[in-house]
Amino acid sequence: MIAASLRADPHADNAIARIVGSGLEAPLSQWDRLAIVNRQLAQWQTNGGLAGWKPDTDVPAPLAAALEDYVRSARQLPEWADGARIARAETLFMEMSMTSCTLLFCASLPECYVIPELAGVLHAAGQLEQHADYRIRSTAAMIFPVMMHGGLLGAGGGVAQALKVRLIHATIRHLMLHGDPATAARNGALVAPQPRQGEGLHHALFANGWDVSRDGLPCSQEELAYTLLTFGYVFLRGLRQLGIGLPPADEEAYLHTWNVLGHLIGIERALMPDTMAQAEAMFGAMQARGRRASYLPDPRPGLGAALMQTMQNEIPLAILKPFPVLLTRYLCGADATVTLALDARVSLFSRALFAVSMGAVRLIDGAVRLVLPQFSIARLLTRIVGYRFAAKVLMDQTRPLKLPEALLNQVGQVTTSWQDDPKAPGWMNALERRLTGRHKQQSSRGPIQC
Repeated sequence: MIAASLRADPHADNAIARIVGSGLEAPLSQWDRLAIVNRQLAQWQTNGGLAGWKPDTDVPAPLAAALEDYVRSARQLPEWADGARIARAETLFMEMSMTSCTLLFCASLPECYVIPELAGVLHAAGQLEQHADYRIRSTAAMIFPVMMHGGLLGAGGGVAQALKVRLIHATIRHLMLHGDPATAARNGALVAPQPRQGEGLHHALFANGWDVSRDGLPCSQEELAYTLLTFGYVFLRGLRQLGIGLPPADEEAYLHTWNVLGHLIGIERALMPDTMAQAEAMFGAMQARGRRASYLPDPRPGLGAALMQTMQNEIPLAILKPFPVLLTRYLCGADATVTLALDARVSLFSRALFAVSMGAVRLIDGAVRLVLPQFSIARLLTRIVGYRFAAKVLMDQTRPLKLPEALLNQVGQVTTSWQDDPKAPGWMNALERRLTGRHKQQSSRGPIQC
């Protein structure tokens, strides 16, 4: 069987091939055609809006037909989707709230950068070393619509966002390979870098170059499945490492929901684990294969440094600025630390403070939970950190997330509901509000909004 690194997504790839290669009465360049598609994608705002969706009347008929066929078939959930488990995962997402933001910054995204080919695609897709917050905000614009109530099964926008992402992946493959991914995989194509013909992401991807025999396909099945694991498995693993892990049934519900998303973005079912044990084995195997690959120049240290700097910029105290690096080291392990070049010297005082803090938290949590099972300083601290990062990067009112207005308003309502931890006693929520300064915001301006 062809390796997962050489398999793509035939359904979405066929749609892009029809769009870029379709015959039109008035010939248009591929850039013109992709611009038309981008304008149509902006209309995919809610799940319900996909049913019976029609392109604008001025869209050339071949392009319109390709888009309609894609939407009609790709929007269907798999037969194995379990509504009860999806609903449970939505509840868990709400309960984890700001802790999810901390794990996104310090676990999921760093692990996403570890695979060299995946880091190479991210680098080519926008020089993310200089625009780390773009990747963070783009990820949030995917996670929120999927995990909010009704994101996959109701009137939300998770399915609509997934279909956009799937077609974007196919566009990336087509542009970087200058044609059909299946043909490139069979031939082991080498696409040499070329001078850019214009500005913008599409031109940057087309000019980048790619070596299929060395790096596999961009946005391959393996890369997509690995990325899915970073937002499902790595998140759950992080909760365990912080001492606030979920019961097995809840972990499996969360993995299941991400697997449903995986189906919508074109990932093969065989590459979706159902249990944490399966996920751990699959994740480890994918990382091991990825670490054997080479990609020069290596974009991973630059991506890691940019992500850490984004977090450090939002930490006011100098003594605490190394904490994002230290927490990422703790959550991702020694191999990822070296791969992302996060092993530079950190002051002894900061390291000692971090180690003592982590040890004390685990010790106190373990003791107090014998009497108060819902007590957790780890949740309190990760919520405080997550609130800081979310408020400054994800919920910046001057740069709203790139979501349809209706979805953006829903995200605002969701994050407002995250102001208190439903599992914490009242005094801990009051302490959190004071430590984050939200008691002043709420008294003068009301709760923070997106």
